[in-house]
Amino acid sequence: MSTAALPTSAARLSPLLLACLAATWLIWGSTYLAIKWALVSFPPFFQMGTRFVAAGLVLGAFARWRGAGWPDRAQWTSAFILGALMLGGGYGATAYAQQSVSSGLVVAFIAVVPAVVALFELPYGLRPSRLETLGITTGLAGIVLLTQGEGFGASGEGLVAMTIACAAWCAGSVWAKHGLPGGRRLELAPGAAGYASQMLAGGLLLMAMSWAAGEQPTLPPDARSLACWVYLVVAGSLIGFSAYMLLLQRASTALASSYTFVNPVIAMVLGVTIGGEVVGAGEMLAAGIVTASVVLLLAGRR
Repeated sequence: MSTAALPTSAARLSPLLLACLAATWLIWGSTYLAIKWALVSFPPFFQMGTRFVAAGLVLGAFARWRGAGWPDRAQWTSAFILGALMLGGGYGATAYAQQSVSSGLVVAFIAVVPAVVALFELPYGLRPSRLETLGITTGLAGIVLLTQGEGFGASGEGLVAMTIACAAWCAGSVWAKHGLPGGRRLELAPGAAGYASQMLAGGLLLMAMSWAAGEQPTLPPDARSLACWVYLVVAGSLIGFSAYMLLLQRASTALASSYTFVNPVIAMVLGVTIGGEVVGAGEMLAAGIVTASVVLLLAGRR
């Protein structure tokens, strides 16, 4: 699947793709604060693991009810590779970082994803345009500025975790679309069954990481934490993650990654207004620079 040209107007996108974009833009922007609140009762790897196992079981049952076939061995292999990267590395490390870094700063860091995706696509012969190169340079500069602020400066572990999360997520996104380096394709089972298998594979890996880390959830859980966990299962995983995987299959990686343009704004507003988080002026400037880099990248992909 080669990278398609970015549509120049919303009118050229199908209603399904528009709905998927709305899910990744709006819903995902709110999930970072939900992750933060759920951490009160559910440790990071346990929270993410149970979230994706639950979502995978529900989506898998729905797929079977609709008559979908169960993944074969090759498709399960692809599900475990992508699940390990995007869910185990991406989501697991993000939740781990949010133990010590505000949700607004975490999602501002994630806004550099399109720039990193462009770098990961270089081995596939996809060279960035001049505008994209400017966007990549601007985004990386914004991230360097962001890491110098009080938020990440006070948490070396949080910075390392977010670096791992970003790299793992970008590698998974690129490999899902273009295959492994060397040419091997990663083919999930068609439709909901494929998304379910990836959630189950990644969720089980996260549960193993939780066990290895000795995590213990607080039982009975705090009411707000439980409500956030349910929201993450339904909105963040069943709707949001499935929408992202569908975008990767039917649109360009640039368009699929465009959620990073909106997510930082939503996450910072929610974190400051209802989450009680404090974001310094320098960190807000850095987040603005990273967001501007996403605009340049998307403009360069037209």
